[in-house]
Amino acid sequence: MGRATLIGFSAVAMWALLALLTDASGQVPPFLLSAITFAIGTCVGLAARLVMPSRDKSRKVPPQVWLIGIAGLFGYHFFYFTALRNAPAVEASLIAYLWPLLIVLGSALMPGERLAWNHVVGALLGLAGTFLIVTKGGGLAFDAHYAFGYTMAAVCALLWSSYSLLSRRFPSVPTSIVTWFCAATSVLSLACHLLLEKTVLPDGPGQWLAVIGLGLMPVGAAFYAWDIGVKRGNIQVLGAASYAAPLLSTLVLIAAGVAEPSPRILAACVLITGGAALAAKSLLPRRPATGGAHA
Repeated sequence: MGRATLIGFSAVAMWALLALLTDASGQVPPFLLSAITFAIGTCVGLAARLVMPSRDKSRKVPPQVWLIGIAGLFGYHFFYFTALRNAPAVEASLIAYLWPLLIVLGSALMPGERLAWNHVVGALLGLAGTFLIVTKGGGLAFDAHYAFGYTMAAVCALLWSSYSLLSRRFPSVPTSIVTWFCAATSVLSLACHLLLEKTVLPDGPGQWLAVIGLGLMPVGAAFYAWDIGVKRGNIQVLGAASYAAPLLSTLVLIAAGVAEPSPRILAACVLITGGAALAAKSLLPRRPATGGAHA
């Protein structure tokens, strides 16, 4: 279980590159960027199938798995983009980032799972750290005028947490199925682009490299790693540790010279790291009880 949890967390590490690579991709509209990168993510899955072919190709995939997978990948991005179009980015991002907390809390309803106090407190500490990052030290300004956008962000959080939790109910479904989830998301994103956006392609090799990087890692390999993590790892720990994504993303931006370090980032680091460590307390090996001799 520990190895699967680490594989799942590698997805969080890859998602940390999302902001930097998206910024480097230029002015490509969101749905077109989603269509291109998920097409590359599909190729990642096809390549993996050639290197590590599925042992049981005759196994049928339940219809609900297709619904869960496509709704999770495409639905999350559709509602996230819609939220950003209809609400300020800070508030929308914070609402959307309720999904790790929803995973931790929702895991208590899963068969064979047990929710402990350290999971909840760890997730709340991570949420507090995320608040410091997405608000950039300022306050929130929730406005009823943006209620639709806020609702879309909440749906976004609910969809991704539901996808992650429900995927755990089908551990026998091979991770290779994510290939087709990516393909469906690419096709649906392209349809949304043609209906809603003006086509703007990457300009120059640098922007194309950024788009390819997005498709290979944050919008490619990350989803396969996440599938392994949520199906076979410790989902409470993985949910709480997911709050590291905005922190790692900020640290990557600082390392790239796009953002500046600050006490706020240090405070967020302490909160998120402490929350993840607290949530992972149950994974630490326990000292064997040493009983003294009785006369």
